[in-house]
Amino acid sequence: MIYTTIEGDLLDYICWKYYGKTSNYVEKVLAANPHLAEYGAILPAGIKIFLPVINELKSSQKIKLWQ
Repeated sequence: MIYTTIEGDLLDYICWKYYGKTSNYVEKVLAANPHLAEYGAILPAGIKIFLPVINELKSSQKIKLWQ
Protein backbone atom coordinates (compact mmCIF):
# COMPACT_ATOMS: atom_id res chain seq x y z
CA MET A 1 0.00 0.00 0.00
CA ILE A 2 1.14 3.55 -0.68
CA TYR A 3 0.33 6.15 1.96
CA THR A 4 0.57 9.87 1.17
CA THR A 5 1.42 11.99 4.19
CA ILE A 6 -0.48 14.99 5.44
CA GLU A 7 1.28 17.89 7.15
CA GLY A 8 2.50 16.89 10.61
CA ASP A 9 2.29 13.10 10.16
CA LEU A 10 4.60 10.97 12.31
CA LEU A 11 5.87 7.63 11.02
CA ASP A 12 5.10 5.79 14.24
CA TYR A 13 1.50 7.06 14.13
CA ILE A 14 1.15 5.96 10.49
CA CYS A 15 2.43 2.48 11.44
CA TRP A 16 0.06 2.33 14.39
CA LYS A 17 -2.91 3.30 12.17
CA TYR A 18 -2.01 0.82 9.40
CA TYR A 19 -0.51 -2.14 11.31
CA GLY A 20 -1.97 -1.62 14.77
CA LYS A 21 1.55 -1.70 16.28
CA THR A 22 4.74 0.31 16.18
CA SER A 23 7.38 -1.99 17.69
CA ASN A 24 9.58 -3.30 14.84
CA TYR A 25 7.13 -1.94 12.26
CA VAL A 26 8.64 1.54 12.10
CA GLU A 27 12.06 0.01 11.44
CA LYS A 28 10.70 -2.20 8.66
CA VAL A 29 8.90 0.71 7.00
CA LEU A 30 12.08 2.82 7.24
CA ALA A 31 14.05 -0.02 5.63
CA ALA A 32 11.55 -0.05 2.75
CA ASN A 33 11.64 3.77 2.50
CA PRO A 34 15.18 4.97 3.30
CA HIS A 35 14.39 8.45 1.95
CA LEU A 36 12.16 9.12 4.99
CA ALA A 37 15.15 9.56 7.31
CA GLU A 38 16.01 12.90 5.69
CA TYR A 39 12.70 14.46 6.80
CA GLY A 40 13.06 14.00 10.55
CA ALA A 41 10.30 13.03 12.97
CA ILE A 42 7.54 15.27 11.62
CA LEU A 43 6.82 14.57 7.97
CA PRO A 44 5.70 17.20 5.46
CA ALA A 45 2.59 16.75 3.31
CA GLY A 46 2.75 14.82 0.05
CA ILE A 47 5.44 12.23 0.84
CA LYS A 48 4.68 8.81 -0.62
CA ILE A 49 5.39 5.97 1.83
CA PHE A 50 5.36 2.32 0.79
CA LEU A 51 3.81 0.26 3.59
CA PRO A 52 5.02 -3.31 3.02
CA VAL A 53 3.12 -6.42 3.96
CA ILE A 54 4.64 -7.60 7.23
CA ASN A 55 3.82 -11.15 8.21
CA GLU A 56 4.57 -12.13 11.77
CA LEU A 57 3.58 -15.19 13.72
CA LYS A 58 0.95 -14.46 16.30
CA SER A 59 1.58 -15.89 19.75
CA SER A 60 -0.95 -18.66 19.10
CA GLN A 61 0.88 -19.60 15.88
CA LYS A 62 4.35 -20.04 17.34
CA ILE A 63 6.03 -23.32 16.67
CA LYS A 64 6.73 -25.46 19.73
CA LEU A 65 9.92 -27.47 19.49
CA TRP A 66 9.51 -29.17 22.85
CA GLN A 67 6.46 -29.92 24.91
